[in-house]
Amino acid sequence: MADYFKPEEALAPEQREQQLMAALPEQLSYAKANCRYYAELLTDIEVSSIDSREALATLPITHKADLIALQAKLPPFAGMTPRKPSGRIFQSPGPIYDPECDGHDWWRMGQAFFAAGFRAGDLVQNCLAYHLTPGGFIMDSGARACGCTVIPAGPGQSEMQLDLIASLKPNGYCGTPSFLNILLEKGKALSKDTSSITKALVSGEVLTPSLKASFEAADIDVKQAYVTADIGLIAFESVSGEGLVVAEDIIVEIVRPGTLTPVPEGEVGEVVVTSFNRDYPLVRFATGDLSAIMPGTSACGRTNVRIKGWMGRADQTTKVKGLFVHPEQVERIRRRHPGIVKVRLVVTRQQDNDLMRLLCEVDEATGPQLDIAAVQDSIRAETQLSGEVALVAPGALADDGVVIEDQR
Repeated sequence: MADYFKPEEALAPEQREQQLMAALPEQLSYAKANCRYYAELLTDIEVSSIDSREALATLPITHKADLIALQAKLPPFAGMTPRKPSGRIFQSPGPIYDPECDGHDWWRMGQAFFAAGFRAGDLVQNCLAYHLTPGGFIMDSGARACGCTVIPAGPGQSEMQLDLIASLKPNGYCGTPSFLNILLEKGKALSKDTSSITKALVSGEVLTPSLKASFEAADIDVKQAYVTADIGLIAFESVSGEGLVVAEDIIVEIVRPGTLTPVPEGEVGEVVVTSFNRDYPLVRFATGDLSAIMPGTSACGRTNVRIKGWMGRADQTTKVKGLFVHPEQVERIRRRHPGIVKVRLVVTRQQDNDLMRLLCEVDEATGPQLDIAAVQDSIRAETQLSGEVALVAPGALADDGVVIEDQR
């Protein structure tokens, strides 16, 4: 079907649901038989009888935040894979390790690129990182699945990237929306031509209304994709402003945080995904992200359910410039520097850029001698991001358990 990357995108909703539920018992049986983690987690459960959403909702949930401890006990993937991957191992901040195995469009990203208008023959500048984290490879594989040629640019070095755009004239961009904005603004300031870019698929950050408007003013058609390093593509935008269509070949539930229970349509809850990927068969995997199911189907003709997109975090973990920052990382920064009693990482947004500021409550004896530059180095070492440091007086930070305060 020419209008969709996969014919299944236009299936009648009842037919898709029937196919997913028919395939679910076999996938659960495979995970239980081949993955040490699921053999233990599902040991007393007759998985062959799990053939409905109601039955699925009785199974235990595995939280993304738990992977840090689980993988530390049994590296690299806590027994959640049937074998070591034949492709790559990535490290996301935490640290959390994620596999990529050999195979065409392994992350299932082709659906998102196709919906964003990418076609064979397009030249795409990919500005997500290829270093350690999987973002660059995820985007790369999806663009190539649509027949595009990819420039593996990665993030940063904006002047060099502008030279690439002027020379090679890519018509597509993929990466974070904030970096696309940086390229456009810097290109304007340096009189560098960026007009060849007419389409973009962005991920890793919220696409704010102001950024969306600036891209439209530059005649760039921008769509969003909701992607995680463990699941791959979860949902994607096909019609601007009408939510994100859930990808094929996964089951998405919106669950009340702290429970096993899916919430009614329209209510905000945590995104929980069951994947049919045999290389990494995640079962009821809680992403930590909040969203909600939207009524009806997309005007584009894709019939899968839609979600409202990213609506915050169910825990204090937050995403900054496309990378997750965990409370455990903030605590490790504190422990590196004697004299810091308590910390709070404050995340803000200025001019569509994410900013981090570490508030450090110091003791009176060693606080004045605290090496601010060394703390900034620790922030980068732990999070792969830069951040400011500010000293606050003893007792200034509330005893409210907040380690990461996202003010965006």
